[in-house]
Amino acid sequence: MPLQFDEFLKRVFTATGVESQMELAAALGINRSAITQARKKGAVPERWLLGLYRKFGLNPDWLENGIGSIFIKSGRDDDEAFAYVPKVQARLCAGGGSFEVDDGVEGYYSFRQAWLAGKGSVDNMVLLDVFGNSMEPELKDGDTVLIDQARTDIIAGAVYAVGIDDTIMVKRLEKHPNSLVLLSDNARYAPISLEREEMEGVRILGKVIWSCRELH
Repeated sequence: MPLQFDEFLKRVFTATGVESQMELAAALGINRSAITQARKKGAVPERWLLGLYRKFGLNPDWLENGIGSIFIKSGRDDDEAFAYVPKVQARLCAGGGSFEVDDGVEGYYSFRQAWLAGKGSVDNMVLLDVFGNSMEPELKDGDTVLIDQARTDIIAGAVYAVGIDDTIMVKRLEKHPNSLVLLSDNARYAPISLEREEMEGVRILGKVIWSCRELH
């Protein structure tokens, strides 16, 4: 069922106590005009749903279609509470060191908050699909990996999402005095060595901290 903008606003106002579009813009950290434009288009950016979840604990599914609980929380124990992590398309922010999580969000996946807290801050985490077989057998084509964008300091041998120009790679990294080496687990792929001048175009997007795959 398509999200109707007026229904979305009504749900937000009812659940949060926000009383106007101006107050909503302030809560989301956006300009008032952005809400006007979204209303004209009849579409709500995915990052707004994520922002409302993070600020108020609102369930993105409820915001979109009115189905499910209003808030994502546990009435019993913090260990049973869940947090939502966005799954993003493989796109880069222009000149930035992070993933573009605006219109590039494909969906949200729930993880236990207690487990995520032991890994880092959920605000810095995104999910990304792996393409290709260069990291087999550790990571296979089609696997989904969880990336902590706050962890960009290179630990030798650890796996990172790396942006080079407009390409994203998932590789093991080794940092040398004057070069950065990108290593594949699949022996068929030769190491990629980037010299100092080439490293300027490299973005360490975050450390891979978890992976999963579907069985066929």
